[in-house]
Amino acid sequence: MDWVLVLTLLLAIYIAVAAYVLKTGRFSEHISFYGPIMMIRTSRVGFFDLFKPISGFLRAYGTFGVVMVVLASIGMALMVVLSFQLTLTNIDQQGGSLAPQAVLLIPGLNPFIPSTVAVWLAFFVTLLVHECGHGVLCRIEDIKVKSAGLLYAVIPIGAFVEPDEEDVEKTTGMPKARMYGAGITNNIVLGAICIVLFVFLMGMVVPTTAPVVYGIYQDGPADRADLPTPAIITEVNGIDVSTPADVAAVLNTTRPGDTLDLVLENDGTERAYSLTLDSWPESITDQTGPRESGYMGIYYYQPEIVTNTAASVLSVPGFFLFISIPLAHLYNPVIGQHLLILTSPSPDIQFFTVPFPFFWEVIHLLFWMAWININVGIFNAIPMLPLDGGYILKEGLDRVLEPRGLKRYSQTIMSAITWTFFALIATTIWIMVFYRP
Repeated sequence: MDWVLVLTLLLAIYIAVAAYVLKTGRFSEHISFYGPIMMIRTSRVGFFDLFKPISGFLRAYGTFGVVMVVLASIGMALMVVLSFQLTLTNIDQQGGSLAPQAVLLIPGLNPFIPSTVAVWLAFFVTLLVHECGHGVLCRIEDIKVKSAGLLYAVIPIGAFVEPDEEDVEKTTGMPKARMYGAGITNNIVLGAICIVLFVFLMGMVVPTTAPVVYGIYQDGPADRADLPTPAIITEVNGIDVSTPADVAAVLNTTRPGDTLDLVLENDGTERAYSLTLDSWPESITDQTGPRESGYMGIYYYQPEIVTNTAASVLSVPGFFLFISIPLAHLYNPVIGQHLLILTSPSPDIQFFTVPFPFFWEVIHLLFWMAWININVGIFNAIPMLPLDGGYILKEGLDRVLEPRGLKRYSQTIMSAITWTFFALIATTIWIMVFYRP
C-alpha cells in the first residue's frame, strides 16, 4: 500500500472539510479549530452512563487505581530526581545526547518512534482509553460530563472529556481521586494486558537455526569477498551445513591463509564464494583466548536475542528492557538491529516461522499499545500539576490540611512541588539536548 498516497488523500479530505466548515459555518456547534487542529465536540455523553450498573466494581477498580497511581507517583518522583542527579554526574557524556524532537512523544517526529499504522493506532487508543476512564468515573461519582470529543490533525490524534467544573469542585476525597486516577489506571492496565498477550504470542514463534550471515566486519575476508547480507550459508568446502556449529566445525580445521569455499543463499538464489582466511583479531582473542583456526570476519543472526528478550518481559529486568527497546540501538547497535523486528516492519521476519498470517503486524500493535500506554500512564503519575498525579496529590493534601485549618496552604505547597519537578525535568532535558561539554 502506498502510504504517501493515502496520507495525501487524507490531507485533501481534511482541508476540504475544514474549508467547508469555516466558510459555511455549518456544524460550528460541534466543530471548532485551534490552529491546524480540529476539535469535534458533542454534548451527547450518555455513553458514560452505560457503566452505572457496574458502579460497585468500577469504584473498586478506581480505588485500586488510586493506590497504583500513588505508587507510580512515588516511583516517578524518585526517577525524576535520580535522572537529574545522574545527568549532572555524567554531564559530559549526557550533554547533547538527544535531538530536540526526541523529547516529544510524536510518531515520526521522535526518532525513536516510527510513523507506522501500529504506532498511530496505539497512540490514539492510548489517549482514548485515558479520557474514557475520566468520563466513566465522572458519572460513577455523579459528576456531570459537559462534553466529549476527538482531536484531529489530518488523522485522529487524541480525545478529551470535559467534566462540569462545579461538580468537580464539590466532589472531594476518594471519589475525586478515583476520577483523576482513572485515566492512568486504564493506561497501565491496558498496557499490562498487551504485554501479556505480546509474551504469549512471541512464545509461539519458531526461530531459524540456519547459519545466517547477518553482518560483515570491515576489511575482513568476508568483506574482501563481497559476501551478501543477510544470506544463509548452505555449504562450506563442499560440506553441507545447517547450523552455525556446523560451520564452526569445518572452520576449526582451517588455518590463516587457507582458502574457504562457501555457498550462500540470498533472495532464493545460491551462489559460490571463495575467501582467504585471516588470523583472528586481537580484539576478539583478548576476550576468548588464542585461536589457531582461520577467521572469516562475519557475525551470525542471533534469533535468541529476540525470543529471549520477549520471554523475559514479565520479569522486572525484562520489563525495563522492554521499555528501552526503541532505544536499544543507542547502547548496542547489534542488539538494537535484532530487536527492530518487535517494533516495525523488518526483513528479519524471514528467519522466523509464525503461527498465523499478519502475525508481526499484531506483534507491532501489541508492542506499541503496551509501550505507549505504560509511558503515558506513568508520566501522568508524576506528582505535579496539571498532570493527574498532581491533582491526586493536591486532593490528598486538601484532605490532610483541611481538618487542621491549613487548607489555604495546599495550593502554595502544590505550586512549590510543581515548579520543583518542572525545574528538574527541564534542566535534565536542557542538558541532554542543548548542553555541549
